[in-house]
This record gives sequence, C-alpha cells and structure tokens, in this order.
Amino acid sequence: MSNKTIIHTDKAPAAIGAYSQAVRAGNTVYLSGQIPLVPETMEVVAGGFAEQTHQVFQNFKAVVEAAGGSLNDVVKINAYLTDLANFATFNQIMAEYFEAPYPARAAVGVASLPKGVAVEAEGVLVLND
Repeated sequence: MSNKTIIHTDKAPAAIGAYSQAVRAGNTVYLSGQIPLVPETMEVVAGGFAEQTHQVFQNFKAVVEAAGGSLNDVVKINAYLTDLANFATFNQIMAEYFEAPYPARAAVGVASLPKGVAVEAEGVLVLND
C-alpha cells in the first residue's frame, strides 16, 4: 500500500503537464510549481510582475489549503524569477502572504518559464496531524 496521496483542487490551475498539484507522503506535502494562471480560465493573469506574483501565491495557498494546511505550515519555498531585478517586489509580496518566522527559501534567476510568465514558486509543507 502506498504512503502517497495526490492533492488536487479546482481553486488552483490544473496541471499543464505530467505532474500533480501536490503529493503528500506521510506528513510532508511537496507542492508543484505554481505559475500565475487564473484557475477558472487557465490564462496568465493580466498585469505585470506584481499581479503575477500575487496570483502565484493565491494558487500556492489554494493547494496548501487543499492539502489540509495553511501557509504557516510551509517550511521551504523555491522561487524562480526571469528577472532578478524583481527580487525586492517578490519579497514584499511574499511578506503579505507569510508571517515571521518565514519559511526557508531560494530565489533563482531563470531564462524562461512556462507560458512566458515572470515568476513561479514551489515548496514543501509539513502537516501536524
């Protein structure tokens, strides 16, 4: 019997490839990368980097909640930005969604992301149940 549970919610974008929104193994949930797609339309949110980052965190939060957790349970985030000049904006917006003590995090500059978006975030969640 597998210890693996697939997490899915309609409140976040459906997978656009061969992956699940998240996978739970024991009390650990591995969250796939979220890009700024609007779940209802599967289109990139209108606006610039700030609007994209807000949509990423809204999608991220929806998957975390579908897994039975909250953003306070996130222990690690990996952020991918196509322009590291947006790093300060990413930090500011992330602070609107998370409270101190913040999760561990890496921010990586990348050449491109799916659908031409400017930001993606993935992470790890540990549940206390």
